Amino acid sequence: MADPSKVPPFRRIANELRAEILRGDLAPGDQIPSQDELEQRFGASRATVRKGVAVLASEGLVTTSQGKKSIVRERPNVSLRQTGSIYRARRATGESNFNAEARAQGQKVHQEIREVVEGPAPEVIAERFGLAPGAPMVIRRLLFVADAKDDGPDTPLQLCDGYYDATVARGTRLAEARKIKGGANAVIEDPSGPIGRRITQFIEDLDIRMPYPHEIDQLDIPPGVPVARVTRTAYDSAGNVLEVLDSIVPCDRHRFRYVIDV
Repeated sequence: MADPSKVPPFRRIANELRAEILRGDLAPGDQIPSQDELEQRFGASRATVRKGVAVLASEGLVTTSQGKKSIVRERPNVSLRQTGSIYRARRATGESNFNAEARAQGQKVHQEIREVVEGPAPEVIAERFGLAPGAPMVIRRLLFVADAKDDGPDTPLQLCDGYYDATVARGTRLAEARKIKGGANAVIEDPSGPIGRRITQFIEDLDIRMPYPHEIDQLDIPPGVPVARVTRTAYDSAGNVLEVLDSIVPCDRHRFRYVIDV
């Protein structure tokens, strides 16, 4: 165990404030003590205090900006619980699975369409479909957003690119640049629709990494927060791929829970 007397002063400031945040003494949205208050409390210089607070900002615990107070970050977490029964229960609401799951947890979310295009399949996506790289795909690029509470700003939750075999999706609502009631799966599973296939299995692959610059900008990701790239493949009972979702998810805004029956 490190000797407390040898801990640099800025680290001691960061450690004590972090402990207060994690205990809940400082709640999301609370202002942390001012620089003057921290200087007096720790007997530290202004530069040392700023360095300590910068550590917390790099960990994604507080937000700071020039000339403004430092605030404990709000964390609009959505727990993504993965079981077949939950999926079917959420689908029965008539909402998209993500929206229904978020609403069941007391959150309100919406999707924004970034673009809907027909384009070539990247190699990793083509591999999931069992097609050659560059095979034509209908691609739906969405931004998932948590609606603001009170007067605060909306919070971007994830970027999601949905891929559909163009020979199946072309001419359907999947290829239209507008929202789909119930989400894309409602179109795929509509028994009277043009596809009429029932999803029987999802397989998800997670890759945890640090975000790229464009992801930081689009998702407003603070320093020090990694993202999960979640690749979710939907199959029918014959093992055919119906959909591949390629999502970028900031790890400070989601919890993943998988229930595996053995």
